[in-house]
Amino acid sequence: MADILARYDFLGAFWLTIQLSFWSALGALVIGTVVAILRVSPVPVLRLLGTAYVNTFRNTPLTLLMVFSILGASYVLGLEISDNVTTNIFYWAIIVLSVYHAAFVCEALRSGVNTIPAGQAEAARSIGLTFSQSLTEVLLPQAFRGAIAPLGSTLIALIKNSTVAAVIGAAEAAGLMAVIIENETGSVLVFFLFAVGFVILTLPVGILFTSLSRRLAVKR
Repeated sequence: MADILARYDFLGAFWLTIQLSFWSALGALVIGTVVAILRVSPVPVLRLLGTAYVNTFRNTPLTLLMVFSILGASYVLGLEISDNVTTNIFYWAIIVLSVYHAAFVCEALRSGVNTIPAGQAEAARSIGLTFSQSLTEVLLPQAFRGAIAPLGSTLIALIKNSTVAAVIGAAEAAGLMAVIIENETGSVLVFFLFAVGFVILTLPVGILFTSLSRRLAVKR
């Protein structure tokens, strides 16, 4: 095992996983917030667009989206983000993970909005606040607080789903594990080593978001 670790960049692969997870989580949060706003919008067309987005991406396999990003968007349509193949794969992996998990972020935020008493929105309208003002000053701050636990679960799922990027050649943890298993004999412990690595990544996230959800829960 020590020989295998010496010949393969184990830490580098997990560092790439961390980068994928961080930038994808940021992208998913931004896109998911926008879609959540669409879903609670008073305009029927916007609500329909938000619903269509969520239903489309929640019911489409992540692997299919990941493969389409390279074979379809990049190679066939020529939508390359970078001339460097490795960089192009990295950016496409971030985009796909962001777009896919944004649907789950949206639903987490919508569940947070549903925890807010309807009287607060009515009170905001009664004092003359517009929809955008009541959204930014009343609804979203409480929605984020109420959605901390499901957002944490979504982040953990994103970290684990980052392994799907291996199907398009991203040299993250799962990709390196596949290479090691293919090239080395007696590498059963590799499974255990990578499993421990992902536990180290996800366990603190779960503990942090559980603590935050208790501390920042909206008091009724």
